[in-house]
Amino acid sequence: MSNSNEKRVVLGADFAGFPLKEAVKEHLQERGWEVVDLTPDLDHSDMYHRVGFQVGAQISEGNFAKGLLFCGTGMGIHVAASKCPHVHAAVAESLPAAKRAATANNCNVLAMGAFFVAPPLGMAMADAFLESKLGDGYEDWEGFYEYHQLGFEECENFDYEAYRDNGFQLPVAPEIPLGPQPRGLAY
Repeated sequence: MSNSNEKRVVLGADFAGFPLKEAVKEHLQERGWEVVDLTPDLDHSDMYHRVGFQVGAQISEGNFAKGLLFCGTGMGIHVAASKCPHVHAAVAESLPAAKRAATANNCNVLAMGAFFVAPPLGMAMADAFLESKLGDGYEDWEGFYEYHQLGFEECENFDYEAYRDNGFQLPVAPEIPLGPQPRGLAY
């Protein structure tokens, strides 16, 4: 099982995301990350959803704590990765969204769209996502961690059959109080 403190990441891209992936990969390697690239050759790059399955499977199998995906929009590849058990994928087109995917939603895969994300932004987004964990930066917000941890756990353990059988409600839905947003917190 992979340790989230390790500087290891798995990544992959389809043809549209390949140039962005290459720029982010080089940046991460320069910063000391061990990067496992499942799509190292543009000429043999697979369809977006298959790349999403490949990276998602690496997370599902516990080989990596986090992964990065790249396609034209980030949308399709993230949908595919999310089909793999224990994958919580996000799409981001901004630095705050990439960071928040980790700090509030505990996502373990971040997808970027090369049609909308320039390489310098992609590099910064990768740094923010990979170097953040649930609750980072929100320590002064009472209940923030617990509130978002519950959301993560309910998504992780979601059983659609039980949800449907219970009238489309969670069978158990604990409440976690979330204190007021601290002053000066931008997002």
